Amino acid sequence: MLTKAEYTKQHILETVAPIFNKNGYAATSLSDVTKATGLTKGAIYGNFKNKEELAVAAFKHTVKKLMSHISSYIEKSESPIQKLYLIADFYKNYYSLSKTYGGCPVLNIGVDANNQNSELLEKVRVVIERIQDQVATIIEDGIEAGEISIEINAMQYAKRIDSMIQGAIFMTYTMDDEFYMKDTMKQIEDMITNELKA
Repeated sequence: MLTKAEYTKQHILETVAPIFNKNGYAATSLSDVTKATGLTKGAIYGNFKNKEELAVAAFKHTVKKLMSHISSYIEKSESPIQKLYLIADFYKNYYSLSKTYGGCPVLNIGVDANNQNSELLEKVRVVIERIQDQVATIIEDGIEAGEISIEINAMQYAKRIDSMIQGAIFMTYTMDDEFYMKDTMKQIEDMITNELKA
């Protein structure tokens, strides 16, 4: 069971994470935080030493929630090649899912922090590298299992797949049109079938 302090911290993160994600670091003021949470400045700063620490915690909170969705989704199969297809399938519906969190945190915070907050940008880069490493590991497992061609450079394809996904997320949000997401996921599926499959 959560202590009162842990509960308060959790309440702050649950409430503030979508606001930071949607509005960005610079555009989210402390008064936005106090208004949304119903807490005083003292209560906020009793749990987070400053706005930057809160923004980093909020970003990590949102990423963890979205990553848990994709992790449980790809666990539907033990097969590495099927896991790659499941990644593409998951992102077909990512637009509506990520909207409930204020948008895609990697895209939103990455763009927002790029020129304003080097610590936050570093956290985004770590998440991107972790995602690419996980996809590369799935590809390597597929090579080992004989499902994916031994000619394949796992990290090169992991970066390519992630770039296609992030580009599709950007276009889908910018144009408010899921075509970009669904069409790009179809391209990724075709790439898996035509280039990766052994």
